[in-house]
Amino acid sequence: MNSAPYESQKLQQRTKRFAVSLIRLFRSLPKTDEAKLIGRQLIRSATSVAANYRAAGRARSRAEFIAKIGTVVEEIDETVFWIELLSETAILSPAEVSEAHQEASELLAIFAASQRTARRS
Repeated sequence: MNSAPYESQKLQQRTKRFAVSLIRLFRSLPKTDEAKLIGRQLIRSATSVAANYRAAGRARSRAEFIAKIGTVVEEIDETVFWIELLSETAILSPAEVSEAHQEASELLAIFAASQRTARRS
């Protein structure tokens, strides 16, 4: 039995849960201009991860899959950056972003490995 479709579906659900969790994090941000600016960027990149990974699963060719996974890697890397910025600027404490940072870092490792594998195949 090929577990790839099952794993793909699990990752789709995981990226969607991640996007939802960051939307909730965004809602908890202070109402300052800089928090709103960083928060909007965070929401854009995090939701893009979920949307583009979903689109990658529907790719019509290997080249299209590689391109979509490339976008996913860029967006999750950007999401890691915005999470780090929230912490390093003391908009949120490291404890408040640790779960989001951990999940984003894990997703980045997964998608970067997937991108390398797809390019080699």
